[in-house]
Amino acid sequence: MNIGFIGLGDMGKLYAKAFAKAGYEVCGCDLPAHHEKLAEELSPLGIIIKDNGRDVSRLCDLIIYSVEADSMEKVVAECAASTKAGAIVAGQTSVKHPEIAIFEKHLPADVQIITFHAMHGPGFEPKGQKLILIPHRGSKEAYRTMYDLFASLETDIVEIADYHEHDKIVADTQAVTHVGFESMGTAWKAAGFFPWENASYIGGIDNVKILTTLRIFSYKAHVYAGLAILNPYAKQQVRQYARSESELFKLMIKEEAKEFRERLYKARDFVFHESRKPIMLNDSVMREFSLADNQHLRKPNSHLSILSMVDAWYHLGVNPYDNLICQTPPFRLRLGIAEYLFKDDELLEESIETALYDKTIRGDDLEFHSAVREWSAIIGYGDMEGYKKHFNEVQAFFADRLDEGKTQSAELIRRLME
Repeated sequence: MNIGFIGLGDMGKLYAKAFAKAGYEVCGCDLPAHHEKLAEELSPLGIIIKDNGRDVSRLCDLIIYSVEADSMEKVVAECAASTKAGAIVAGQTSVKHPEIAIFEKHLPADVQIITFHAMHGPGFEPKGQKLILIPHRGSKEAYRTMYDLFASLETDIVEIADYHEHDKIVADTQAVTHVGFESMGTAWKAAGFFPWENASYIGGIDNVKILTTLRIFSYKAHVYAGLAILNPYAKQQVRQYARSESELFKLMIKEEAKEFRERLYKARDFVFHESRKPIMLNDSVMREFSLADNQHLRKPNSHLSILSMVDAWYHLGVNPYDNLICQTPPFRLRLGIAEYLFKDDELLEESIETALYDKTIRGDDLEFHSAVREWSAIIGYGDMEGYKKHFNEVQAFFADRLDEGKTQSAELIRRLME
């Protein structure tokens, strides 16, 4: 089995190394400007660097396209005609609708399409991480070959019947999850402070929110832009998240306590039904991972971002526990802190009372409300460049703490998963 990678960026390189380590013959290519550096890094591992994607396509039994989503069609169109007869082709994009359409348009009819989605970033090795395997066109034998290949890397394989089901789940576990944390980062930037220096953002739940936000902004904007804008199911779900947040915020500023409380408890009873297997995050572990040095000054927080997500799940009829089959670390952490908040009656009531009556945090909630509207509008318009620009501006605001946040969040994830 010869495995070829067209695109050797962070994720392509990660999986090329993993397959080479597992004993497979691996080759790959990237932009000509990267050829020499990649050869120096990967040749000692037995990975052959080719001049272009046509050379990779001609030789390999499995060809994996690992390029940015907005470059996918151009690259596939250039390489498709050279694809080895009967080969398996897969893509590493996180949204499968456009990927499958491009493959169907350009690949020869005898090529088999069995794609996948690695549910982790380049900071994690494939071993033990969830990987979604998605058949589209091909024989049972080819599918079994793909399954066995990823099993050899000791990934945690989840099989999904088709790309439609995959994209619906990913809209929740990635697109809307990211918008929630991106909105937090945008709100803190707009307010002009770092959350670890503010008493309203001290405590276990807020440690998770801050570190996950920093983790997301430590990666590349195009990844998140593609997840949100190219997924046909994401717009609907982001729109509902924005609607939930807006309606809750209006109830807050009008101090409509009865309706506000009833709405949230109805959402709680739907999402956190007793029959659903809990995540149960460890409070003592969450409290350890703080960037603040004034833990004793903690003030109550409305946790509007979490209240809005649970309300959105309720109105969408989504059971987020079902979507754990496509979980990412940020999604699991987000569901975990939502569960932690809504299953602690005292903490939930503190959050509700703060949302309704504590004017000291109202300004922060207004900034969050504005940020959600901004992200929702960008995604609704399909503005890929606007998304990247908005993302990069917030990323620059947190630049000095991103590496630390990435490192601490990885350790937090490891500890909480134990």
